[in-house]
Amino acid sequence: MPVPSPLPPRHGVNATRLRLPTVGPGETVQGHVLHRFGHVDPDGIRERFARGEVVDRHGRPIPADTPLGVHEDLWYYRDVPHEAPLPVQHTLLHRDEHLVVIHKPHFLPTTPGGRFVQETALVRLRNELGIDDLVPLHRLDRATAGVVMLSCDPATRGAYHLLFERRAVTKRYEAVSALPEGADPHAWLGRFPLTVRSRIRKDKGVLRSITEDVPVAASGRRAGDRVRTRRSNIPHTGANAQTRIEVLDVGPSAGTLAGRTVVRFGLSPATGRTHQLRIHLAALGAGIAFDPFYPDLLDAADDDLSRPLQLLSRSLEFTDPVTGEHHVFRSPAQLQERPTIAGAEATGSVPLQG
Repeated sequence: MPVPSPLPPRHGVNATRLRLPTVGPGETVQGHVLHRFGHVDPDGIRERFARGEVVDRHGRPIPADTPLGVHEDLWYYRDVPHEAPLPVQHTLLHRDEHLVVIHKPHFLPTTPGGRFVQETALVRLRNELGIDDLVPLHRLDRATAGVVMLSCDPATRGAYHLLFERRAVTKRYEAVSALPEGADPHAWLGRFPLTVRSRIRKDKGVLRSITEDVPVAASGRRAGDRVRTRRSNIPHTGANAQTRIEVLDVGPSAGTLAGRTVVRFGLSPATGRTHQLRIHLAALGAGIAFDPFYPDLLDAADDDLSRPLQLLSRSLEFTDPVTGEHHVFRSPAQLQERPTIAGAEATGSVPLQG
């Protein structure tokens, strides 16, 4: 069971919990916090202790000179110095007593992390709607736009979490990729529709996910199936990521990829591994337009609002476990590099598929 916070949300942001060692660098609680986070905002840390804003699990202020070993954890409010507003705006799609659904734009994080706290979909919505109990039921990468669903009632939250755990929510995405230079469109696109299965691992602190080899005995099985080889009793795990990919349309780019033929794909993931859709398209030679991670990791750069990752969470579909109503929540957005309609018709390319 999670440890309840002794502090209520402030300005839409939950208090942060930090586990404390019994011994370590710094010797005191403040010294330990400075050792871990002093490179970020040392003066701010000292001021929090001086103002009594760092508390124990009972909400009592922890003096700066408290030795390590006295408390198992501490709580405090996290702030980001000089957090600049993001020039993107979310759109409210649905709200009832149980759920809030939005279209999240490119570049807006779903939840606080790193250099973003106030400028996240969750904190913006808590402040806008006045709902401190608002919690996301799933997440999208900051680079990905589309439908995000949040729970606003703790009493019914578990029922909606189970929908995602049991894969009872149908997720549909769209992505735009440039047709490889020199490729024969009919031959290259003739592979689709197809289903991609792989084994993906994401290590903490590492930017990109990696694809692991799948034992021959596990190939072709459903994602997540466990198998045993004849040579060993040690269980091997097969694919843990699966995506159905189809071509929606093809034609000249409607955006900044002038002169390039682009493909709009429909993606139906059966699993939700980190960067799964980006990895699966890159593995097919169809890396998503403006993806700085796959197939190649590009140098870190400031956001370029004119070149958002061409990946969109188009819709979420499910039967509401509380009301019994069938929901289909769709994003109203369009990917900027999608094929022009005239271009798609002129090429006589692949028609829109279910």
